[in-house]
Amino acid sequence: MAPSTSTVQYSIEFIKEEARTLVKNGFVGRQQPIYTLCQYIPAREWALVESELEKYDFLLRDRIVDLMGREDWDND
Repeated sequence: MAPSTSTVQYSIEFIKEEARTLVKNGFVGRQQPIYTLCQYIPAREWALVESELEKYDFLLRDRIVDLMGREDWDND
């Protein structure tokens, strides 16, 4: 049996959640371009992420905050 090429499904919701987690943990900033996320996704799987982003009209130069969308704050 051949090994699976990807064990993660890169849905837009998964990508958004990954971005939120990376921002929350201070690894990336909200104003950085989306392509910054490629540092945290295996290179062989980046094409899957890029394809999913394109389906939803995101450009790699768009800001991570655009991808994250609305944020809820606990202290509002």
